[in-house]
Amino acid sequence: MNAGLQPFLSDAMVALRAPTQVWSGRSGDMGAQAIDGAYHGDTRFVREAQLTYAAGGEASVPEAISVGEISASAVSFTALLRRIDDDWPDPKVRLERVRTVEAGVVRERLTVRSHLAGPVSTSLRLRLVPDFAPLQEVKAGASASRVWEAEADGHTVRLSSDDKILVLTAPGAHVRAEDRSVVVEWAVECPAHGEWSAEWTLELDDPGLVVAPTTAEPRRNAADTRAARDPRLRRWVDRALSDLDALRLVLPGAPDDEFLAAGAPWFFTLFGRDSLWAARLLLPVDPGIAASTLRVLARLQGTKSDPATAEEPGKILHELRAGELAMPGEGILLPPVYYGTVDATPLWVCLLAEAAAAGMPESEVRALVPALRSALEWIVASAGDDGFLDYVDETGRGLSNQGWKDSGDSIQWRDGTLAQGPIALCEVQGYAYEAAIRGAALLESLDEEGAGPLREWAAGLRRRFADRFWVTTPEGRYPAIALDRDGRPVDTLTSNIGHLLGTGILEPDQAREIARLLTGPSMTSGFGLRTMSTDAAGYWPLSYHGGSVWPHDTAIAARGMAAEGLRHEALVVVDGLLAAAEAFAFRMPELYSGDDRTTTPAPAPYPAACRPQAWSAAAAIACREILRD
Repeated sequence: MNAGLQPFLSDAMVALRAPTQVWSGRSGDMGAQAIDGAYHGDTRFVREAQLTYAAGGEASVPEAISVGEISASAVSFTALLRRIDDDWPDPKVRLERVRTVEAGVVRERLTVRSHLAGPVSTSLRLRLVPDFAPLQEVKAGASASRVWEAEADGHTVRLSSDDKILVLTAPGAHVRAEDRSVVVEWAVECPAHGEWSAEWTLELDDPGLVVAPTTAEPRRNAADTRAARDPRLRRWVDRALSDLDALRLVLPGAPDDEFLAAGAPWFFTLFGRDSLWAARLLLPVDPGIAASTLRVLARLQGTKSDPATAEEPGKILHELRAGELAMPGEGILLPPVYYGTVDATPLWVCLLAEAAAAGMPESEVRALVPALRSALEWIVASAGDDGFLDYVDETGRGLSNQGWKDSGDSIQWRDGTLAQGPIALCEVQGYAYEAAIRGAALLESLDEEGAGPLREWAAGLRRRFADRFWVTTPEGRYPAIALDRDGRPVDTLTSNIGHLLGTGILEPDQAREIARLLTGPSMTSGFGLRTMSTDAAGYWPLSYHGGSVWPHDTAIAARGMAAEGLRHEALVVVDGLLAAAEAFAFRMPELYSGDDRTTTPAPAPYPAACRPQAWSAAAAIACREILRD
């Protein structure tokens, strides 16, 4: 592993059930890739697991021939044991490994199958290397294994590092700890034309986790895709629902309220923005996850002003961790409960209004009215002297950008120069306008006071936005991505403007112009919308937020186009997402390259992109809704 380089994920296999996940190569072994290992919460418990068999007195490596993803939580690996086979060309001895991940448990079933006329005698040897390294170090490419202790007892070995416990059990095998590893050996006696099988299990425990697995039944909601004209949509939706089911989590004190972890491997926790958008896109098939996500975030809503955590009264949090989150090499040190997001609060209000309209019980909606009022008060109070919602990191250790494009270089001028904060993002003004209008309507429907002033404030925001944000460049007329610290409109054409569609902040002709630009050649790759125009100096197809394609970002724009009555443009965008979904075997990653469909048959993976990612999976449902209309 190269220290300091983020692990690539694009060629790795994963089986998951939050908060547990296992990453490996296509053979099923772990250790060859930097991401490989068995994880629970924010710790990699095992970094290597290698299986060999005895042939001619030597250790041989099974020759992998296939891998099958049974579900998000189960993967099957098939290999050949050729050196104990006969001399005929057809392979007659196979090894199958079926790995299943549950919350806190990893199981692997080993099966040797033989078509030989006589019995097969061999042995299987599994070597595991415990790790107990923090996830953030793995992500930074600079992890170091922690010290651990082992206690072996027959077919079980118990390992501990600080308060973290790993128990390996292998019935019928000999288990021992040696040379800072754990070795499991089975004597294999496979009858003629028969099979032999065994199982090994890992139990992983970290009492310091601030999230917990759900105990509810699977949420494999039957999304109706039978009438879909495109078979790709059915496959994408089925895969997405399996992934989303495996990403469910709860907070320890609220086991009945589920939310979606943002994504694997880095984000098995609560993220305000990510969990809200995923629940919002899923609302047509699963209104329950919206209601429970709203309650979870309301419990953690800000109550005081604290610059160290960016908490403010009424503000919805950004992310929740068990301890401080250090990002080596980036100078970022986030507190365990961090509120550094400018958009989660208006998105919370928008989701509540949509969930109420979708049938969330009135009693549940009424219970959230105090949180609704606090959120609306934060939105209005946060509009600065110029009347726009903006952000700036006051600590020097937090996120310098606090919208969904939160990388340090995401807000650029057309010439590539970075904008200086405080930053007022265009889409956040759209979210805030929509939140004020929908929030006012919701209060009114519940016979609550306060709707009038909210509508007046929203009308003022709409006027200010029309006056200040629109720019004209050689690419056309469109809203700037942001206003900088001097109130100047940052003039790069970006996908952010797609989030304005459907919020109500635009005039119909403005919405049409935005949709025209987004579906034009500089913004549409043919596999989705680029995050930045190809005409911008900072464009690069593999830039995290400066030219790549994010499925959720594209789906939000398509959803907005449909809401504005721009169906043709929405269908063009959906077609690109379906092409990308097929290229990625219908498990959409967090992001991928902005390379053009006219020059490549498939988008290049962004190698470190999370997959599955909750809002990328939920984009399938947004596309389903557009195609159903």
